[in-house]
Amino acid sequence: MKSIPLARTIALLTPVLLLGGAYASQYVGGLHPCDMCWWQRYPHMAAILLALLAYALRGRACVSALFAGLAGLAIGISGLIGLFHAGVEYGWWEGLTTCSTTPAGGGADLLNQIWATPITRCDVAPWDLFGISLAGYNGLLSGAAALAILALLLKARKA
Repeated sequence: MKSIPLARTIALLTPVLLLGGAYASQYVGGLHPCDMCWWQRYPHMAAILLALLAYALRGRACVSALFAGLAGLAIGISGLIGLFHAGVEYGWWEGLTTCSTTPAGGGADLLNQIWATPITRCDVAPWDLFGISLAGYNGLLSGAAALAILALLLKARKA
């Protein structure tokens, strides 16, 4: 029954590493996220919480597998959003928003925040490697991880 522990590990490491890369590219690399970039992050955040629950409940294999599966589903959703975003970047279809960042906070400093906010468009990839954008890599890696988690959980169920 080593499939469930491996599924849990993938369900935790995938979003931790992908979110870590996203935040590193933002705060170290200066690549400010657009609206669709943020949409990809939220399911990964949920997946981390679900995977941690899967670890916390590892004494109850069925419940742990359920939370690992839900984490895998969240990872898959992020991957689908990433693939959609990549399609917007490549011009295959239009995005759903105005696709720019919005300033956080408020008060008297709001106008300065608005002027200081970088314009980040969803339809322009700020970085790519081998012609694949960050959104594209998220789509590919998250999709592969979600399928691996599903396969491992199905394998554990048959055992």
